[in-house]
Amino acid sequence: MTAPEPGTGADPAPGLLSATALGVFRLNGQFLAVSEKLARPAGLTTARWQVLGAVAGGPLPVAGIARAMGITRQSVQRVADVVVAEGLAEYRPNPAHRRAKLLALTPDGLSALQRITPDHGEFAAELCEQLGGPAQLRTVMEAVETLSRALDNLGY
Repeated sequence: MTAPEPGTGADPAPGLLSATALGVFRLNGQFLAVSEKLARPAGLTTARWQVLGAVAGGPLPVAGIARAMGITRQSVQRVADVVVAEGLAEYRPNPAHRRAKLLALTPDGLSALQRITPDHGEFAAELCEQLGGPAQLRTVMEAVETLSRALDNLGY
């Protein structure tokens, strides 16, 4: 039998949760740093890349982008307004909701995303190699998705 996590008594869950949260916070900072490095040559920031990437598959309302990203609608709205002002995206009418316009890529926005693709692919290959291959990266992805679903189920 192993000793309980420090400060948690017999229940290891609080210590494991704290260690997981700290690891995720660190990982978030690392992903933001990588994203800034990848986005900069295309003239984007991480936030702009995220919003443009969210609509790469087709137009979406700002609220839908926010839900998918797990951030506030207001945060996405601010970035959406910037990318529209820069000509990287445009607002289109939403047949399902008169007031909630759809955000869609423009040709310039698509071009910016395409400029990131080669470096993104190179970084993905390097990270995959560091992890020991695609199977390990898939395992990590599935663990993150499982954790996110559990938090969704708890109402977060």
